[in-house]
Amino acid sequence: MTTTAFFPGCQPQPAPCPMIAMAPVVTVTIPASYVPAVKSLHLKACQDGACKEEDLELMPGYVSIDQGCRPEGMCSATASPDGTRIGHLFLPTLSESPIDATASGAGTDGNPLPVRTMTFTPKASYPYGEQCGRFITANLVLDAEGLRQG
Repeated sequence: MTTTAFFPGCQPQPAPCPMIAMAPVVTVTIPASYVPAVKSLHLKACQDGACKEEDLELMPGYVSIDQGCRPEGMCSATASPDGTRIGHLFLPTLSESPIDATASGAGTDGNPLPVRTMTFTPKASYPYGEQCGRFITANLVLDAEGLRQG
């Protein structure tokens, strides 16, 4: 008679996945060069027959500044404001289907901003590997030239 023992340490273990989820949002970034012209921003996004729109709260944008790694392997970074403004429109669901987006708002001079429209397809990626699931992002950039996918 033969006995076989299975020890968890001897079996290949799946790579751990981070316990985070992407929020179902359309993100609009206003570059620093256009920020002085924008007082407020309104976004309407329609996907799969459902639309949502609202005035966006424009928050300061940041870039990560690498602070290097220590010999024991711990690495760090800090966030630094970059002069951009970022707004988010939360959608009930976000898929890889095309989105019709319309951006409008008010300029700092009191006049309406030009209404900008575009259709774009959100991007899917697997930043932590396919075993950890797909992340869908919908990023736009609004500047003096118009609205484009970021």
